[in-house]
Amino acid sequence: MKKLLLILIIISPILSFGQANKFYRKAIRTVDIEERINLLNQAIALEPNHLDAYFYRALAKNELGDYSGAIVDYSKIIITNPDADSYFNRGNSRFSLKNLEGAKFDYAKAYELDPNFIDALFSLACVKFDLEDYKGAIEDFNKVLKIAPDFSKVYLLRASCYKELKDYKKALADYTLAVIISPDANTYYNRGVFLMDINYYAKANQDLTKSLRLNSNNTFAHFYRGASHLLLGKYDKAIQDFSNALELDSMDFDAHFGLAFTYFKMKDYKNAKLHLQKAKGILNLDNTSNGSEQYENTYWHQSQYYFFVNNLNEISKL
Repeated sequence: MKKLLLILIIISPILSFGQANKFYRKAIRTVDIEERINLLNQAIALEPNHLDAYFYRALAKNELGDYSGAIVDYSKIIITNPDADSYFNRGNSRFSLKNLEGAKFDYAKAYELDPNFIDALFSLACVKFDLEDYKGAIEDFNKVLKIAPDFSKVYLLRASCYKELKDYKKALADYTLAVIISPDANTYYNRGVFLMDINYYAKANQDLTKSLRLNSNNTFAHFYRGASHLLLGKYDKAIQDFSNALELDSMDFDAHFGLAFTYFKMKDYKNAKLHLQKAKGILNLDNTSNGSEQYENTYWHQSQYYFFVNNLNEISKL
């Protein structure tokens, strides 16, 4: 009897682990996420240290938007047997919850554990950018580019860092490298917007035109090209671009401002006042007040302040 009891004690955990693995294998084959979680729950109930089950349950929870639940499962793995994948994925879940410092820690740990984990390094650079650590982000983007020198998105992001640091020469060089590597609608658009920011309106117009040839559904590209046409004195073309932007997004208040200023320049005061009122209506502003501070979230206030204020005041006098 004692021998039988001993055999049963030894065999029971083996049977339990085998049954847990059956649930686990079935779970990773199913396409239904909720069913997958249910099967993994059963696997973990039978084998509380089944780390692979925790990992796949965390992935499933993350896919369902249960980021906190995913973090708990990844943390179980990290406490028991830390690995780069678990840190990286926990970082993604933390990032989804806007816990940028937590995501930064996890991405750094993932890269520390696996120096070949380029996705972790790239994500670390991106979260540093979001935290406004532009110099730190540049250092990490530099490392990424040593491994993947043809990664155009990295050049765009590094260019954005240089732009924030007001190193416009290096920013332009990176935007241009991105265009050379991948001459598509996105790279031309990004360089065009940057050129608008540094008041190179004619060159910006060229890039935005190339971008729109490749993708005519980019509302912002129509708006920015319209702004470049307005600032270059090409009013008919500006009206067309701002109108195209509004066809794609009827709530584009900046496009209405653009039309108001363009019509004012053309001495069409009726339409100038009409579009100014439409812009104010979308922003839900008090029509009796013309203080410029209430427009601080507009492109015109942020990037063309003096042009904006001067024209706004003139139209408001009509």
